[in-house]
Amino acid sequence: MEIVLGLLAVFLIVIGLSRLGRPESIERPTRPKSQFSVPQRRSRGEPVRWIPPEGDTTVAGRSIGGFVYVGSEETQDGWHGTGGMAIDPRLPVAKAGTDFVGESMPYWPCYSDIDRGARATYLDWLVGDRSDKRVGPGYVFLYFYGLERRFFVDNPTRKENELILAEVERLQSLYGENGSVRRYLGTFIDTARLVLNPEGDAEATFQHSGYELPLGLRVAIGRKLRDGRPLDSDWLLAWYVADPNKWLRTPARRAFAEFRALFGLMFEDKYPEGLRQRSPKRLIRANYYSASSEFDVDITSFLGDIPDIAGLSRPLNIADAIVEQATAALDKYSRFLGRNPDGRDTIEAHALLPERLWQLFPSAEMENLREWADEVVERGGLLPVEEVVAQLEGVTPTKVGKRQLTGAADALARLSIGMAPDPRFALRGPKVGEPVVLFRLPEGITALEEVSDDYRHVLVAIAVGSFVAHADGTIAEREHAALRRRIEETALSAQERARLVANLRWMVAVPPDLALFRRRLADISEDVRHQFGQVALAMAAADGVIDPGEIKAVERLYKSIGLATDGIYSALHALTAASEPVTVRPAQGEPKDFTIPAPKHDRKVSLDAGRVAALLADTARASAVLGDIFSDDDAEDMSEQQPEEETETFAGLEPKHAAFLSELLTRPRWEESDVTTLARQFELMQAGAIETLNEWSFECFGDTLIEEYDGYEINTELSAEIANQHN
Repeated sequence: MEIVLGLLAVFLIVIGLSRLGRPESIERPTRPKSQFSVPQRRSRGEPVRWIPPEGDTTVAGRSIGGFVYVGSEETQDGWHGTGGMAIDPRLPVAKAGTDFVGESMPYWPCYSDIDRGARATYLDWLVGDRSDKRVGPGYVFLYFYGLERRFFVDNPTRKENELILAEVERLQSLYGENGSVRRYLGTFIDTARLVLNPEGDAEATFQHSGYELPLGLRVAIGRKLRDGRPLDSDWLLAWYVADPNKWLRTPARRAFAEFRALFGLMFEDKYPEGLRQRSPKRLIRANYYSASSEFDVDITSFLGDIPDIAGLSRPLNIADAIVEQATAALDKYSRFLGRNPDGRDTIEAHALLPERLWQLFPSAEMENLREWADEVVERGGLLPVEEVVAQLEGVTPTKVGKRQLTGAADALARLSIGMAPDPRFALRGPKVGEPVVLFRLPEGITALEEVSDDYRHVLVAIAVGSFVAHADGTIAEREHAALRRRIEETALSAQERARLVANLRWMVAVPPDLALFRRRLADISEDVRHQFGQVALAMAAADGVIDPGEIKAVERLYKSIGLATDGIYSALHALTAASEPVTVRPAQGEPKDFTIPAPKHDRKVSLDAGRVAALLADTARASAVLGDIFSDDDAEDMSEQQPEEETETFAGLEPKHAAFLSELLTRPRWEESDVTTLARQFELMQAGAIETLNEWSFECFGDTLIEEYDGYEINTELSAEIANQHN
């Protein structure tokens, strides 16, 4: 019995000592109460410490600095109280990090779950300036998880929160090329700014939102509507750009600074006092959802009662119309930048800008061009075409194409300087070595492509007339005066008459090409060819006299376009003022039995002025028909004509790519799905095939053939040149 009592006493003593060594409860430090509502869970293990921005700590032999959580927290149910971003100093770390991309890391990285090599990479990144662009987004997020938790959960001082916000802004600027980094960090920045400065005036930013309107934009615009303030162009555009259901086309994205300025000007045209919108009744209710998915906080109390614009459609509909107009106005400019990414400040780029943007985006090269062009005009205006192109492009060309001439004309028009021949409407363009004419444009001419139908018709008529007048090698003053009267007696505007006079001056210096007439008229009807002959005859008769040289020129023209020449003489007889026989063709050989009366007017046919005027009036209708034929600018490349010879179809392309190209050239625009289907038919990879064709076209023709514009658009100027070369 005594033995039993002794053992029991020993047992009680042992139990007592063990209780003394392990208290039933330990007082854990209480975390500062957050002003946000965040669910808390009970955890076991060593508490995690926040290392402040100015602090430092050592992990795995590395001095990693501050702005991080450090500790070994172990929690129930696999839940990490700090979102898994805490750096546990007990875990093994490799000597050096090699997984820069973060291939071994999960989508939601957790320090305790990544391998030792990734931990080494992360710690080495922290040791540095945290700016190494080689590291993948997983490491950035692992770091960011701690920053967002500290800001929203730990309730630090305002100064520290401002430092955290600045650090996240720095990270976004460095790693924002990644879509997830840009979106999640952008949401934090947007919300943190509101928390730090809930009543502050925000600035409009222009970033597309993936899922919903940014909270900062909703708050800023909502306050304006609540207070009855109108929206300016920047806030409307910011709203449009951020809306997840809107998307800017390529010209607006590629030239956003110019697009924004033009949008603002067009907006002010319609709403000079700003856009007023009734305030919606619905109020903003906002939560911040952490990127780590470990917490969310209600921030509505910070905002107050602010109308929510998320359901409004009227302002976006208004913006839609302006966006479309501004985008279309920048289309040519965007195409140029697509071909010349570094050419924004060049003369050619400036020439393609809408006129309203000239003063906002000045060009030093354009001012140099102005001085040069003024000197040329003062000297008389005539100079070789290659000198004009060289002045614009810096290199003397060996071949001049329509694109170059059009660009030169557009650039000069910005300076109120015109160039003839008119590159959009001329029957042919100048070849290298031939002159062009520079002249003063009347005030207000900048859109050279906008001309009347009568302008086109008269241009054809004087081109035909100048060809006839050139019959004897020179154009007499009376012939030139007659062609000038043809221009001056029209009802055209003073601007269009000035342009026609300059084009006539070029035609006097460089006669029209008969071979070109023949090619253009090869497939037209007999009736239209006859009308063309009537135009030639009428222009020959415009001065009231037709000499033998002009008759020969008209006859040659008739033959070249397949008209019977006997029609010339019957038409001449109808126009003669005298009733007696007249000479229409000099006699051949010696006279035999009879002497034909000597011709009057020094071997020239004298014409009835009234009948000539009537013929000119009739041929105005013929000129209209001919003007339609000769206005097809894409049918003929305005470059130096090459000898006709058989060439390999699309030389330099493999057969599959050549066949693919042949199909693409049948349409000016393709939907992406159609191009995908077409590429599959030829067993080609779509993206690679498009790139191959663009490289080929740029190498062969100096231009990109296919542009991606909500589908694919074919460069019609270049496609015409390709078609001409390979027909």
